[in-house]
Amino acid sequence: MHLPGTEPVLVKILIAGPFGVGKTTMINTLSETVPLHTEEIMTEASAGIDDLAGVRDKTTTTVAIDFGRRTLSDDLILYLFGTPGQERFRPLWEDIAQGALGALVLADTRRLDDSFEVLDLIEQQGLRHAVVVNAFDDAPVYPLHTLREALDLDPDTPLLTCDAREYPSAIDALIELVTHLINHSALDAAAS
Repeated sequence: MHLPGTEPVLVKILIAGPFGVGKTTMINTLSETVPLHTEEIMTEASAGIDDLAGVRDKTTTTVAIDFGRRTLSDDLILYLFGTPGQERFRPLWEDIAQGALGALVLADTRRLDDSFEVLDLIEQQGLRHAVVVNAFDDAPVYPLHTLREALDLDPDTPLLTCDAREYPSAIDALIELVTHLINHSALDAAAS
């Protein structure tokens, strides 16, 4: 319930990452409403275009966006936009990124190099972000300091692991991003 004149703040957040990293799963887990998905069955036309190394059982892919909503408090509502992970959708990705306050970037240790293109896009957009290593059952596990170095992350970029299928883990990752955004907003305001 909101008092008159106290509208909640609506914040656009990207859920980004390479193809097959768990973005749709993360939105499914986090959204308090039935999420919007543009999942389509992968066809022979994508064979040779979408690299299935490390995700051989994947049969669908997002062709536009995933969308969900998460209320964090009475005065803060997050709109979660899942981006497509393939290079061919880059123009769409750039359109989706417009107006976003920050991004939760998912990574997969089985295919860590695939994260660089997405991290470059995030940095080109000037978005503050947190990196979340999605814990796949068959993925190798590394210490966070090793992953930070491998991904060449700034020291103040949050880096954590989570299981995108589990709500407590997924919400912790989202709260870590929001805390990062709030802390930097306060620092930016103080510097102005």
